[in-house]
Amino acid sequence: MLRPPPQIRVSEWAERHRILGSRASSEPGPWRTSRTPYLREVMDALSAVHPARRVVFMKGAQVGATEAGNNWLGYILHHVPAPVLAVQPTVELAKRFSRQRVDPLLEETPALRERVAPARARDSGNTLLSKEFPGGILVLTGANSAVGLRSMTARFLFLDEIDAYPGDVEGEGDPIALAEARARTFGWRRKAFLVSTPTIAGRSRIEREYAASDQRRYVVPCPHCGEMQWLRFERLRWEKGDPRTARYHCETCDEPIEEHHKTAMLAGGQWRATAEAQDPHTVGFHISSLYAPVGWYSWEQVARDWEAAQGKPEDLKTFRNTVLGETWQERGEAPDWERLVERREDFRMGVVPAGALCLTAGVDVQDDRLECDVWGWAEGFSSWLVDHVVIPGSPRERAPWDALATLLARDWPRQGGGAMRIARLCVDTGGRDTAAVYGHLRRLRDPRIAPTKGVDGWNRAQPVQGPTPVDAMVDGRKLRRGLKLWTVSVSTWKADLYRRLWLGRGDAAEFPPGWVHVPQGIEAEWVKQLVAEQLHTVKDRRGFARQEWAKLRERNEALDCAVLARAALWLLGADRYGERFWAQLREQVANAPLQPSELPTSGNVAPLPPPQVATDTHRPRGWLAPRSGWLR
Repeated sequence: MLRPPPQIRVSEWAERHRILGSRASSEPGPWRTSRTPYLREVMDALSAVHPARRVVFMKGAQVGATEAGNNWLGYILHHVPAPVLAVQPTVELAKRFSRQRVDPLLEETPALRERVAPARARDSGNTLLSKEFPGGILVLTGANSAVGLRSMTARFLFLDEIDAYPGDVEGEGDPIALAEARARTFGWRRKAFLVSTPTIAGRSRIEREYAASDQRRYVVPCPHCGEMQWLRFERLRWEKGDPRTARYHCETCDEPIEEHHKTAMLAGGQWRATAEAQDPHTVGFHISSLYAPVGWYSWEQVARDWEAAQGKPEDLKTFRNTVLGETWQERGEAPDWERLVERREDFRMGVVPAGALCLTAGVDVQDDRLECDVWGWAEGFSSWLVDHVVIPGSPRERAPWDALATLLARDWPRQGGGAMRIARLCVDTGGRDTAAVYGHLRRLRDPRIAPTKGVDGWNRAQPVQGPTPVDAMVDGRKLRRGLKLWTVSVSTWKADLYRRLWLGRGDAAEFPPGWVHVPQGIEAEWVKQLVAEQLHTVKDRRGFARQEWAKLRERNEALDCAVLARAALWLLGADRYGERFWAQLREQVANAPLQPSELPTSGNVAPLPPPQVATDTHRPRGWLAPRSGWLR
């Protein structure tokens, strides 16, 4: 029997039924929309009686967006039973969301407790990623799982943190498009909630979706003159070095507004559309952390975080994304190669500078040679070009790969004594001789070698993914010890390199963290190759802007090698473990024996002893590259 949609709205349901527990909230107790009045219209747009089919929420941190989505899920389970698909960036995050958000929602809200059977009951239909209830089912999945996105039809979609979704999920396309395809059969009754903090301008999904909406902003009254305005970071002022003096200044009367006025300002606020939506069924909301209720995230803390981020591009980007809820404009224009040539430094190629703590390398495969660049790294991702090696020969032949194995067996003398070896090396296998490259890498069987394939698109959360087996038997089964391939989001690492190349020193005597050190002995042609591409903004078929890299000159081997060397550092765990990673390396370097080594000739691999190339078909058990082996 068809029933009319319930007249109760999501915000009303939350006021009547939602209970916040200590597991999921810093303020346990009954839900009060008066704490976050700006969420009322967002939640009501998700109600069954509202005509919107897509609700877009671009926001900063600490504004309660996820709890608004949870209220919507509770409203659906209680009043509008139907299939629901909730998508997190990864399956692991979906499991965490289920334990930390969904389970407390069901257990601590009396109106929902009886709708879903306890997980401990046999055949309850309540599992970690699936919650059955009368008339519907809630399925949780990750945007990195194509199977999870196409496994069911759904009337309602909760797409959380969409800017962290992969660009292409398992070769089947955009995860948002895959998810929304699941709801088409429900016609005008479907509804999707898209939520995220933004990331990079031109490739932020939430920015794109918000731009296609009516772009609503929450305006609040000035307590002095009553003028309605939306809060801008530029109007927050304080005495330099003293965030305690932070006050918001009205854009009309310029009177300072104290933090305690915020509660009344939020209560008197309202949403106003600032554009005409491309899709009349899409509504969009944007709000920053400046609106966070008193006691959550203060204007004083905003000022502190801003001052702490000065001089640190990554921290500034994080501040803009998570506090202001705005995209970061990546500096994608190529630096002048002449400027980089002029700033070359007086250190010797083939010798590891004293500041470097580990070595990685990138290998670009050409038709008649292997181009290899060896980079040294230190905390803050400061880097030194240690050597540039060209190994002649067709990649189909054995000789250049044996020479590469020799390079990996080489001890690189370190300034001040001691020596290092390459800890990780990434090889680009995406050329015309992919099968031959696979064969030679399979023969070398060095665990420090990571076969890679570059992919388009941006993925800051997981810029290197894998490994994926690429060897198969006749019947299609994967070889147990076959070659495994890593995929590298090259756009992400190119932007990271250009950001570091644009760093300036000013009057500082020290190099800033992330500085790219280039030796005097490298040729100008190599420097040109390092900045051989530039970031361009183009329009896709739907008219949305997106960014892609385009060549400024034909040769770009140095740029490709630098990207692969940075990906190799990621594989070592530098990004994942942070300061612990660098602390361990500093300890190893400090304890390394200081033995003088003969300085090698830059780029010359011939005089080294012949490599030990594995010829057997099985790798010995437990054969790993120990970290202590990086130092000699």
